[in-house]
Amino acid sequence: MNKLVYNIRIINENFGNLLEETFVDKTQFKLFLKMVHVSIEMNEDLTFFNGEDFFVHIPNKILKESIIVTKTNELNIIDQIRSKIEALTTK
Repeated sequence: MNKLVYNIRIINENFGNLLEETFVDKTQFKLFLKMVHVSIEMNEDLTFFNGEDFFVHIPNKILKESIIVTKTNELNIIDQIRSKIEALTTK
């Protein structure tokens, strides 16, 4: 069973990897990309908090100097579960 996952990376020359996030929901990924795009176009800082465990704040100047790369990957869920079970049984 395969599932598409969506990844975004924001890389800065001075600070390295600023953000590397993977989304399993296409709609959430699309909304996050739109938020990044609007931040760049409107000259605003990129600030996001999901209310629980994910907070990011990237000043606009640094965001504009960064490379933003997105990609989609096909993830085989059965292989992941199998490898986790094997890791648990070998402990």
